[in-house]
Amino acid sequence: MAKQVVKRTIIGSITNHQQVQDDLDSLGFAASKLWNVARWTTGRIWNETGHIPEDGELKSYLKSHERYSDLHSQSSQRVLEELSEAFTGWYGKRRNGDSKANPPAYRKHNDEHPRSTLTFKGAGFKLDTTNGRLRLSKGENLKEYWSDFVLCDIQIRPDVDLSAIESVQQVRAVWNKQRNEWELHVVCNVTVDIPENSAEKTVGIDLGICNFAALAFENQESELYPLNCLKQDDYYYSKHIARCDDSSSEEATRLHAKKSNRRTHYFHTLSKHIVERCVDENVGVIAIGDLSGIREDEDGEMKDWGKHGNLDLHSWAFDRFTDMLEYKAEEVGISVKRVSEENTSKSCSSCGCERDTNRVERGLYVCNECELVANADVNGAENIRQQVSPNPRSEDRSNGWLAQPSTLLFDKETGVFAPQEQVVS
Repeated sequence: MAKQVVKRTIIGSITNHQQVQDDLDSLGFAASKLWNVARWTTGRIWNETGHIPEDGELKSYLKSHERYSDLHSQSSQRVLEELSEAFTGWYGKRRNGDSKANPPAYRKHNDEHPRSTLTFKGAGFKLDTTNGRLRLSKGENLKEYWSDFVLCDIQIRPDVDLSAIESVQQVRAVWNKQRNEWELHVVCNVTVDIPENSAEKTVGIDLGICNFAALAFENQESELYPLNCLKQDDYYYSKHIARCDDSSSEEATRLHAKKSNRRTHYFHTLSKHIVERCVDENVGVIAIGDLSGIREDEDGEMKDWGKHGNLDLHSWAFDRFTDMLEYKAEEVGISVKRVSEENTSKSCSSCGCERDTNRVERGLYVCNECELVANADVNGAENIRQQVSPNPRSEDRSNGWLAQPSTLLFDKETGVFAPQEQVVS
């Protein structure tokens, strides 16, 4: 076993919740008020100049505002950054054809402000790993005296050792609507035991919109993981959200949160399943296509993939999934390498011939040179795999596994991936 420092988000409950809830509520309400002040300011500047201010401009403009001093300065800065990010996301959707996308709304719930997530950085918190306590700073306006702060007793999972924490980057106080209480998310570096893995086999993973993941193993097996369940969820929740009278209503917010949670659960389950498959196949290296720049062109402008393509592309969190896969693989000693996807969709994985016309249709790849017939996504996954473990080209190489991959669907009842049933006509 080898020791390694890795980044983790540790979720903890607050055991003295009754004593600190009022203070956390005050901070959460203050964050919502600051959001609303910044939202009003952004709207006014936007209407007058046609320009949406960035977070740096908002920080400079609102630094002297009374609401800014309700929170620790770094916590206030994060609220303004979140609003700027929300406007950027909305503008990107509108530019890519989503006419139903709405700009960030005000944070209101009847006559009260909702409890916004609080972010504490640097001097805004102090973690006592010995006694399991977390001290969170208040803003000047909410302090009764200069040394006033919120002292939370934090409890985490038994399998997580607070003493193993090397450093903490930030702490988030998040209101859990289901449990009706605050919880703490600690983003930190921790020391973990990484098992030594002598496996030398590789697997290539191609990420996409229809088949979210296509796997090509070195032992000539291939698998597809379609997005049927998430697309069903997207259709179902979008339809019900559209029926809400107000996009910022409590019901719409609840539906958005449930849709997001189901998507997160799918990505966690899929990444865990893929890592387990790699362990079963004695894989030591995962090569995955790097899609970090797929939404922009060389000039940083948003690419146009067509109306439906743009909506689909902005719905799936490729980078987020890859991050999940990396830390889960890391825990079992498997390394993940992000490689370029350039030309992997139009190059033949058998002979290397590169032609746009080889991709006959969405799911079919036919090489005019060596007559290889393959599933297009699996062919791309095999090209990705060969970037870390090249295979000798061979005309006699069997390609049946490329053309007929196993298809595994997510079973919502059991929460696992299972082979698609074969329909016998």
